[in-house]
Amino acid sequence: MIQLNFDELAALIRCNSHSKNKVNVDQHGEQMIELLAPLGFSLTRYQRDTIGDHLLFHTPKKAGRKVLLLGHLDTVFPEGTFTQFHQDSEWVYGPGVCDMKGGNFVALNALRELRKQCGPLFNIDLLLVSDEEIGSDDSQTLTTELAKNYDACLVFEAAGKDHEVVVARKGIATFDITVTGKAAHAGNHYSDGIDANFALANLLLEMTSLTNLKVGSTVNVGKITGGLGANTISPKASMLVEARFTTQTEQRRLLNGIENICLAIEITGVEISISGGLQRPVMAPTMSQEGLLDEIADILEHPLSVEHRGGVSDANTVSAAGTPTIDGFGPYGDGDHTEHERALKSSFELRTAQVSQILAKWCYETNLKTPPHQASALAPSS
Repeated sequence: MIQLNFDELAALIRCNSHSKNKVNVDQHGEQMIELLAPLGFSLTRYQRDTIGDHLLFHTPKKAGRKVLLLGHLDTVFPEGTFTQFHQDSEWVYGPGVCDMKGGNFVALNALRELRKQCGPLFNIDLLLVSDEEIGSDDSQTLTTELAKNYDACLVFEAAGKDHEVVVARKGIATFDITVTGKAAHAGNHYSDGIDANFALANLLLEMTSLTNLKVGSTVNVGKITGGLGANTISPKASMLVEARFTTQTEQRRLLNGIENICLAIEITGVEISISGGLQRPVMAPTMSQEGLLDEIADILEHPLSVEHRGGVSDANTVSAAGTPTIDGFGPYGDGDHTEHERALKSSFELRTAQVSQILAKWCYETNLKTPPHQASALAPSS
């Protein structure tokens, strides 16, 4: 069994890397650079001004399958809220132990094991973005373009309870909608006003009616604000809306439906302002993904259990770019996004062994089932 140094993970966990803490996210990035340098990786840094830099660690390329490993540097916990790490005989505890510093730790140790077994690394790159927990608004374009250079992608979000990998995730769209009406005195000039609150209420009812639980599609109005007081016709109201969907067909239906509802409500005299849109596309099972799972079953001599998840990750982005993608190669844990976050030590060991075994087969043997993808390298952004 592979032995891991969890004190090394502790150092990663104790470096706060809240998505909006650029200084510390970059400091955590430097930790990963230091750990990966001995394995022969070169670095392309995608510098950013207000969020952490995105980091692409890359190896020399030869004929054969090109594999992308994908993780993120940021966590959801602001500095001073949840920074402690501790461990017992079975579990490690702390911010990011399963989402997803723990997953990055699996990738790191799998690469170490691969280097030990097979010699110099090639055809394997690792992308660590800095803004996944806040929607990947900045990194999504970069990830999409980079994904086209690879024949397969493994993503290191947390595993399922029985070490399931993730083959499908819902897509998500978010909207910030503002309705502008006309203020008037509710007693003396009621008919002169145009009630933004009333229009917003109708929007809420119409949009949530798009929900279809049978096919996994939901529309949620998560926050509403509006009006000035009880004696005033509301001149302005706003709401935050989220839509989730499991298929591209449902993605189109909900996005078109929300747009059409907004257009229709304008005939009442209000003005509509809408921002936002598709945040992450659907990650749906594909034949090429199924082929990867079959190969993994042959390599490990048993199939991996699979699951679909309602939450999103950067796996959505890579999959939508056409790269066969499997998520959930991190450790099993629970309590993520809470101060009870923990991950199972034995899960780290299992996943590290599995990933190193998969990569050894894919990148170091010539009898590949998938032809190498010939794509030009993407120039780093400024």
